[in-house]
Amino acid sequence: MAYTVNGTTVEHDEEGYLTDLNEWNEDIALEIAKAQNLEMNEERWEVVNFLRNYYDEYQVAPAIRVLTKALAKTMGPEKGNNKYLYELFPYGPAKQACMIAGLPKPTGCV
Repeated sequence: MAYTVNGTTVEHDEEGYLTDLNEWNEDIALEIAKAQNLEMNEERWEVVNFLRNYYDEYQVAPAIRVLTKALAKTMGPEKGNNKYLYELFPYGPAKQACMIAGLPKPTGCV
């Protein structure tokens, strides 16, 4: 299974997560978001970029509880809460945002 972006094929697993994290770029993120019926906006990009930086630092995709705490710490409580994140990523903020960010499925997500 694969996403096709600008004539390039990028492999993903059966759930839609990239098999090679190094193949990620913003065009691929847009394609994944489209497949998830989401339109990327400034708020969604903010979370996706936060996740990519978090992964670079800790080498792990955070589960929702860790994600909300980390976002609250860096961006304030109005963005670091479940309600806000579920409005942006209705199918599960950690899972959906990590998928769009080209990261592995977060630990503990079903």
